[in-house]
Amino acid sequence: MGMANLQRMAQQMQQEMLRVQGELESATVDGSAGGGVVSATVTGKQELVSITIDPSAVDPGDVEMLQDLVVAAVNDALRASRELADQKMAAVTGGLKIPGM
Repeated sequence: MGMANLQRMAQQMQQEMLRVQGELESATVDGSAGGGVVSATVTGKQELVSITIDPSAVDPGDVEMLQDLVVAAVNDALRASRELADQKMAAVTGGLKIPGM
């Protein structure tokens, strides 16, 4: 395998990674808590897009519970986003863990 081959392979991998990053920017995943009364949507780049709260979850006497549900839903969505990114990047890198990717 010559140097030219390695360079071509590196360029192809870089192009694939750019394509995957673009897909992740437009992809969204959802997370929820409390049986779905609170849900969060994040992008594949782990940016929070929206939070939906069912009115039944709003109890003025227990704001702490609602806060906990929001945190849990966001964390669930972020976990799903990381899994999506890991899956897409593994397809490009062949499962290699490349720092910073």
